[in-house]
Amino acid sequence: MPDKNPAALDFLLTRRSRPAKTLTTPVPGREEVETILTAAARTPDHGKLEPWRFIVLTKPALDRLAAMVPPRGATLNIDAEKIEKSRRQFADADLAVAVVFCPVDSPKVPTVEQQYSAGAVCLSLLNAALAAGWGANWLSGWPSHDPEFVQSGLGLAAHESIAGFIHIGTETAAPPDRPRPDLSDITLWVDA
Repeated sequence: MPDKNPAALDFLLTRRSRPAKTLTTPVPGREEVETILTAAARTPDHGKLEPWRFIVLTKPALDRLAAMVPPRGATLNIDAEKIEKSRRQFADADLAVAVVFCPVDSPKVPTVEQQYSAGAVCLSLLNAALAAGWGANWLSGWPSHDPEFVQSGLGLAAHESIAGFIHIGTETAAPPDRPRPDLSDITLWVDA
């Protein structure tokens, strides 16, 4: 029988993201962020390719990105409400980590598997921040999918993309837990 870790299992069974708009200061310091990133980097990574990297965004960087959103959104003819929502995602944040998907040319590991690994890093980062006692939320939005925005704003190479922005901070309000999937609706047991 394997050793059990009831505290870890209980955390996973009860974990829940905190809305980014409810997060404020204080935020974790550099050493604590590095611990969270270390935990996130311990994610499934077929072939040990590390097809992801981190960009830690502090308040000045987030304010700079927020200022970039309206003109870029106007150029793309994005709806004004969506522009403002994306602007606030950066402007209201005090700390976020951009998880960058950077696929590696590999004859053994398809790009899609590398992308799954980047998604796993996002979830691991989110869970590590929550386990460390912080509020955290995984967001994306149209700016994260716009090559011009991420290349000029974050210095991404043409082959890179954003897997997600993980916002981290002190939780000010916890909304009620949302309904969770009915396991019987999403599970098929195959015995033969």
